[in-house]
Amino acid sequence: MQFGMPTLIENKTVEDNVNLCKSLGLKFIELNMNFPEYQVEKIEETERLQSLAKEAGIYYTIHLDENLNIADFNKLVSNAYLETVRRSIEVTKKLLCLRDKYGDVSQPLTLNMHMHHGIFITLPDRKVQMYDRDFDTYMKSFAVFKDKCEEWIGDSDIMIAIENTDGFRDYEKKAIEFLLESPVFGITWDIGHSKGIGEKDVPFIKEHVDNLIHFHIHDGKENPPKNHLALGDGEIDLLDRLNLAKERNARCVLETKTIEALKNSVKWLNDNGVF
Repeated sequence: MQFGMPTLIENKTVEDNVNLCKSLGLKFIELNMNFPEYQVEKIEETERLQSLAKEAGIYYTIHLDENLNIADFNKLVSNAYLETVRRSIEVTKKLLCLRDKYGDVSQPLTLNMHMHHGIFITLPDRKVQMYDRDFDTYMKSFAVFKDKCEEWIGDSDIMIAIENTDGFRDYEKKAIEFLLESPVFGITWDIGHSKGIGEKDVPFIKEHVDNLIHFHIHDGKENPPKNHLALGDGEIDLLDRLNLAKERNARCVLETKTIEALKNSVKWLNDNGVF
């Protein structure tokens, strides 16, 4: 199995992340585009990223900005996000050579994305999600997104993996199922997020288990809700989830938020004969 790490806020530079990744025997780093140092204009020239990775014998995946909102009703905004995705795909194409050399070529190189819920309007008796109210407009944006991603990715061994966060809305499930009709889209199962909300996304994820290509692995609890815990510090049946990841030949990010929790998670994998 291929285990990697996220970019951690305690690490100020890509070198710090690469050195930690190498020291722990991990295979890749998921570059988080929520960080200023990993904005697309900072990573488009990939020579430095590639040089550091080659020295360490690792590769990279990409986590798209969590604010990514390709269905925003303001076309200036949605077009900016579409252009960000296009440029991020171009970066990923340049990084494929690292996957080919240091990773598993049977696993596509991934860009991880969240579904943006959009805004809601609060009425006296309920909240109305604007994307639910204007579902046809919402889906037209996803039709454009799907077509463009297929065009931009072409025949490159790249996929966009859609991650669960705090519960997929019904309109999001319909959009995800539409995207999954395309060979360039798959699903990320974040098992900690899933646990923290009472596993409400599990039925949907398991309905689409054949589309699972990526995992975010961290421990979690339901009451009170907690996630991003070191492996072994929560309530998740981790070996069950890891066995599914192995069955699906899915890449796994140990998505803790601190260096200490990451080290403890690697130790847990070693102690349990996984790593």
